[in-house]
Amino acid sequence: MKIKLIALLFFILPAAAALAQIPALERVEPMFWWVGMKNPKLQLIVHGNNISNRSVDINYPGVKLVQVHKVENPNYLFLDLEVSGAAKPGAFDILFKKAGAANLSYKYELKARNSSGNRAQGVTNKDLIYLIMPDRFSNGDPSNDTKPGMLETAVNRDSMYYRHGGDIQGIMNHLDYLKDLGVTTIWLTPEIENDEPHASYHGYAVTDHYKIDPRFGTNELYKAFVEKCHAMGLKVIKDLVHNHSGTEHWFIKDMPMKSWVHQWPKYTKSNFRDAAVMDPYASPMDRKIMLDGWFDKRMADMNESNSYVQNYLTQNHIWWIEYAGVDGFRLDTYPYNDAAYMADWAKKVKAEYPKFSIYGETLVWSVANQAFFTQGNTVNRGFDTHLPGVTDSQMKDAIAEALNGKDGWTDGVGRLYAVLAQDFMYQDATRNVVFLDNHDMSRFFSVVNEDFNKYKAGMALLLTMRGIPQMYYGDEILMKNYSNPDGLVRSDFPGGWPSDKENKFSAAGRTANENEAFNYVRTLANYRKHTTALQTGKLMQYIPQNGIYVYFRYDAQKTVMIIYNGDEQEKELKTDRFTERTTGFNKGANVVTGEKFDLHKNIKVPGKTTLVIELEK
Repeated sequence: MKIKLIALLFFILPAAAALAQIPALERVEPMFWWVGMKNPKLQLIVHGNNISNRSVDINYPGVKLVQVHKVENPNYLFLDLEVSGAAKPGAFDILFKKAGAANLSYKYELKARNSSGNRAQGVTNKDLIYLIMPDRFSNGDPSNDTKPGMLETAVNRDSMYYRHGGDIQGIMNHLDYLKDLGVTTIWLTPEIENDEPHASYHGYAVTDHYKIDPRFGTNELYKAFVEKCHAMGLKVIKDLVHNHSGTEHWFIKDMPMKSWVHQWPKYTKSNFRDAAVMDPYASPMDRKIMLDGWFDKRMADMNESNSYVQNYLTQNHIWWIEYAGVDGFRLDTYPYNDAAYMADWAKKVKAEYPKFSIYGETLVWSVANQAFFTQGNTVNRGFDTHLPGVTDSQMKDAIAEALNGKDGWTDGVGRLYAVLAQDFMYQDATRNVVFLDNHDMSRFFSVVNEDFNKYKAGMALLLTMRGIPQMYYGDEILMKNYSNPDGLVRSDFPGGWPSDKENKFSAAGRTANENEAFNYVRTLANYRKHTTALQTGKLMQYIPQNGIYVYFRYDAQKTVMIIYNGDEQEKELKTDRFTERTTGFNKGANVVTGEKFDLHKNIKVPGKTTLVIELEK
């Protein structure tokens, strides 16, 4: 087995038997494009048996064939096209000619762009993101559970590693549930094809960049899903993986060139040490292993310094925006990518879609490490990353410490204060995504040891903090487990399958505690949705004292006071310290319970509790 895996690391021209299995013209990608794009340049990748032995001819007004690139593998051609502003929507033939042989032809189409105003609209701090693993949320179409010919066909809900049958239709069936909860944006883990032989449900080992995994649905269904979300006032984030592709990908099994992926004499795994990227004293080899090492033997590390790889990925991502109208990208494993390419990629995406939102996954170990990857931080880098925001794992850890830790200078609630105080490192910290858990981490309810008070306190902090809040599916119904291994935190949403004995999508199917949790989150999420102070308002925080942490969110419309008592015991908070923000107000109301407070008197705060109080005149 080891010998076979190592063989994947070497570029070997296809044997005659393998060549015979590739059609003379297997594919052209992107399979179609649009007129009126800001960037007139388009590079097509053409794959077919010995296709490089043919000349290419295109004859269509406004389309110029600039250059034909032949590469190491004769099964590929790369065609540089220029689509002028004068080009009209329509179809034309791309002819592949060879003396003494019949012409091969591909009917290429240039489509008109969709001018609908609710496409590619961006995701901002006005939104609440809900993360879903499609395979584990709801099975809306059992007919697509198994697809003959794919490497993994078994469906076994009793195993954390097999596919369970959830799909895009299942998500569409429950959009009303999400809308009622107060969600404004849906982020799906990758829904494109992952034709891998094992654990293909997670989506992070893509085998076809232009195809929705048929066990989730079709390209047309995905587009209909986005359109339905938009019609309901919901947005959609697409999860992208630049860094690697599944080893069963067609362009990995028959690579265009040796430099298509990062090559090593023997299998070399990333050291996963992001500090090596920014360390001024780092060993060049440490940095190379971090960036070019493989994530896994089944995940080939893409060489993003290769211009053909760059064009392929960038065009694919723009294709999905234009085709489906998605509103933002979450960028997987951001620190492992080629930094110069990612900056160029971001500029090209934003040039086509100025409102579009982008944020990178940065599971790193300090605020400085996170901020290093964000735009505007050009010190000692020499360029701008053009990455607006990141997944704020430091805020996640700080909230967990505030809930579970003991009060100290930088411990307990002090950690939360200290992390927020470092926002000066970002160009704009409100573009960061704040979260408590996700598909790679222990579920939040388990992190707080299933303490219901801590759970509510943490949810209140999440939904009132600066930035873009993100929940993980099932957080609202107290789904639990530790990420040991990851599959334990990816269990099915109860009620998503017709055979489920319990339906947690319905109040009648939830326990009393689950309904209390759901209603608590729904109340705060919908309050946030209608309160600009919690979305785009300013934030002022106060140094924690006696285990109590206080911050305000405010704008011209409202002022909201958030009080968290990190102690186990009830405490009284003297309010005279906060006159900077409370002057002009006499009362306050708990936005969850309606309880009234006199701002001229001490406020009693139960242990491990967050109060969210809207101030009143």
